[in-house]
Amino acid sequence: MTKVVASKSVDRLKWFIALSVFAAAVVGNSYFVEVAFLYRVLGVVFLFIVGLGILSITSFGSNAIKLMRESRTEIRKVVWPTRLETTQTFLVVFSAIVVLCLFFWGLESLLTFLTKLVLG
Repeated sequence: MTKVVASKSVDRLKWFIALSVFAAAVVGNSYFVEVAFLYRVLGVVFLFIVGLGILSITSFGSNAIKLMRESRTEIRKVVWPTRLETTQTFLVVFSAIVVLCLFFWGLESLLTFLTKLVLG
């Protein structure tokens, strides 16, 4: 029980440190305006990488990394449509949209005509 509590408090400390690093990146970027833009960008990127590295050693971070690895494995299993299938699907969807637009335009025109007829 105390190990779980200690682990949670260590994780909270890591989250606090990581968020502090992120905040330092944001504040530092606006504080050092006179420094060349390239160096500020490199500093922000470096600090964000450090912050993400700290977050990756938390229990949440390790689970997130595991999920990303599993997702990459699943994406490799996907059978992507060919160019011909994609083009045909686009044409079917586009045609359906055009037909529905014409239908609703006609319906709106009819209802407008009937409303003007009834109301004078």
